[in-house]
Amino acid sequence: MLEIKLASQDNSSAKIVTFLTLCIALICIAFAPIFIRFSEIELGANGTVFNRLFIFVVVFGFMQTITRRYNGPEEVTLTSPLTRKHWILLLFVGVVSIISLGLWAISLEYTSVAKCMLLNNLTPIFTSLGAFLFLGKRFDAKFIIGMIIALSGAVFLGLEDLQGSSGHLIGDFYAILSAVFLGIYFLIVEQLRTRFSATTILLWRCGIGSCLLIPLVLLTEEKLFPNTWQTWLAVIGLGIISEGLGQRLLADCLDKLSSSFIAMFLLLEPIISAMLAWVIFAEALNSTTWMGFVIILTGIYLAQLSHSAVHES
Repeated sequence: MLEIKLASQDNSSAKIVTFLTLCIALICIAFAPIFIRFSEIELGANGTVFNRLFIFVVVFGFMQTITRRYNGPEEVTLTSPLTRKHWILLLFVGVVSIISLGLWAISLEYTSVAKCMLLNNLTPIFTSLGAFLFLGKRFDAKFIIGMIIALSGAVFLGLEDLQGSSGHLIGDFYAILSAVFLGIYFLIVEQLRTRFSATTILLWRCGIGSCLLIPLVLLTEEKLFPNTWQTWLAVIGLGIISEGLGQRLLADCLDKLSSSFIAMFLLLEPIISAMLAWVIFAEALNSTTWMGFVIILTGIYLAQLSHSAVHES
């Protein structure tokens, strides 16, 4: 009886730590629009993304090299050899994430930011659908209801911004495709977390992504690297805080939580970014933002009570 009670306490503690880690990751990722706003004063969109990925590779690649030199490999488990599937997934994790970012950038050329954000909020649906079709994941009613509530909150926020905006159907199509590939990215990372550390996965993502972006930046933009210290601070913030802490901690949580739940939790990102902009740029927050925050949080709370929110080995 005592052993069961101790095991239950350990599980509760581990769950609290995981959710705290997820919250820290969300805050770090939410800083990205702030850094991007400063970076794009000098750099283009592709140049900003390249520097974000490149700085992560340089800083965390160096740190992992030092760690491996003294502590050995970082892989999660070494009980089975690497297979062709592992190498293919590591390759795809970089390609898929860059395709998602590229489609997002293209969609902004044809439609409004509000419509892009609204359609990108469909990511939890595509992630859950992919998990159901290709990984055999089953979702109970509690999780589905929670997801519907959270998505309703996201749509509630997006509809207000959507008023008066215009765009072409092709832009909406690219935005939806971006959400599809982002969902695929979460599913791939969830699979890789059973074999690799979060840092290793992100190094592959950022290494492949930065290599793919170099020719694109050189062909379409004037600068590859910034010249001013303000822009350097912005891209360093993107590489270390948004990518290094945010995305890496997010990938770390995929060892404990399902990709569908992570995608749903990220619906809070625009709200946290708006709150940060309120603090840093004194941008106004209206009652709609707070209402959307409450609705999304209610859906997330309900979903996390479900077994479907937990990662299945």
